[in-house]
Amino acid sequence: MSLEMPNHSSEPLLVSGWRSLQLQELFQRRPGMSPGSRMPMAGLQVGPPAGSPFGTAAPLRPGMPPTMMDPFRKRLLVPQAQPPMPAQRRGLKRRKMADKVLPQRIRELVPESQAYMDLLAFERKLDQTIARKRMEIQEAIKKPLTQKRKLRIYISNTFSPSKADGDSAGTAGTPGATPAADKVASWELRVEGKLLDDPSKQKRKFSSFFKSLVIELDKELYGPDNHLVEWHRMPTTQETDGFQVKRPGDLNVKCTLLLMLDHQPPQYKLDPRLARLLGVHTQTRAAIMQALWLYIKHNQLQDGHEREYINCNRYFRQIFSCGRLRFSEIPMKLAGLLQHPDPIVINHVISVDPNDQKKTACYDIDVEVDDPLKAQMSNFLASTTNQQEIASLDVKIHETIESINQLKTQRDFMLSFSTDPQDFIQEWLRSQRRDLKIITDVIGNPEEERRAAFYHQPWAQEAVGRHIFAKVRLYPACLPLVVSSGDLSHAFPSPGAAAKAGTGTGAGNSPDLTAQGSLPSISALEPCRGPPSGSWLRQ
Repeated sequence: MSLEMPNHSSEPLLVSGWRSLQLQELFQRRPGMSPGSRMPMAGLQVGPPAGSPFGTAAPLRPGMPPTMMDPFRKRLLVPQAQPPMPAQRRGLKRRKMADKVLPQRIRELVPESQAYMDLLAFERKLDQTIARKRMEIQEAIKKPLTQKRKLRIYISNTFSPSKADGDSAGTAGTPGATPAADKVASWELRVEGKLLDDPSKQKRKFSSFFKSLVIELDKELYGPDNHLVEWHRMPTTQETDGFQVKRPGDLNVKCTLLLMLDHQPPQYKLDPRLARLLGVHTQTRAAIMQALWLYIKHNQLQDGHEREYINCNRYFRQIFSCGRLRFSEIPMKLAGLLQHPDPIVINHVISVDPNDQKKTACYDIDVEVDDPLKAQMSNFLASTTNQQEIASLDVKIHETIESINQLKTQRDFMLSFSTDPQDFIQEWLRSQRRDLKIITDVIGNPEEERRAAFYHQPWAQEAVGRHIFAKVRLYPACLPLVVSSGDLSHAFPSPGAAAKAGTGTGAGNSPDLTAQGSLPSISALEPCRGPPSGSWLRQ
């Protein structure tokens, strides 16, 4: 027994003709997939318009607008949540390298795609190399990257003779006297400096190299309370290009400059005994610990059974004052042996001789400055410009691969149809039927439905009545034909045939088929004729 599926949309769901292939977008299966599986076919429009086979705009797939209660069904179609759009889905899921790979079948169809696969393999190697280098840079940037440079210090002074005359001239030469500033002789000391062969465009201030600077003047000339000039770095200190010291006096003054370098990270001077033992005079704490461990390892001082202990030799016993110590005790023991590094000492004579005014003393000292490569490394790690461009190109690649896969699916669909149209359509309809049951939440037993006894139940008569009622509502002109013939196969037309017939013959112009008393011929049913019964979708 063949039944027509009820359909109250604007057009019956036909499988005759090419337009029956539109629903493949919903129920298309990839060749080789199990029955019931679905493969979306974006962009392929061949078939009848989408609509509910049950009389309303019921959705055939999740995400379409919610529906009302179908008058010919007893189940309320539950609206489902609308899935994200393709662009949103691409933004939500994480792209992987595997998404860029072309399937083997496509590579066989398009041999030129091997060039793309070679580029993909090269990109993978390049990404691995860049990732490894980034990790190396991240580790290297944690360590102090410095290089030694020469800092040239310029020391000069100027002398302003006294402008006093008469009696005031005798007191002008006394260092302790305090006459008016514009009448007493005075000198001014300048301490400046700059890096030699500095390639960087941004010049460092002279004071940024030092932690403190002390100028010690002659105590006999300036007394115990006024012979020291000190500068110490503070958190709020502003950097300067040099230092100036101005004092009254008209005699040559011996001074001592003590400059304490600002080491980053801090450096320490070792106890002389430990310095001779390790061969390290002034270094950072980490470098001192490394040198100490190398000495312990080289002289096999680590205990063979209790590895956390160190057996002190005679030098260690003199330095640490113990015969055995733990590794965890080394930092505490070492703290008492570390001292502040020695300052740089410069002895200078401030001359008031007019012939020495143009002389400038120069001293070169070694300083450590940040390696310019460190700034480049930091900029490389912090830069996101290239990453954004790469991400944009990756999105385009993924979109292209998705488009290629969709075109491949369309090709396989059309190729399967062209190879064996009959078997393809039959298998496709079976799959479509299974998918329709899943989507509309209709539960059935295929084993029972394939037997004729299943359709001899009371509900079948009700279903036939509902179907006839629905057809009569759509095509009331065919009601006399149904009454006279009792055959539904030729009674109800398709919308296409009805439209053609409606141009010349309407409901009022239809022939009186009931007066003939017998089943009319096909030519007599032309105004209401539909496709043969075998062309209707069966269930």
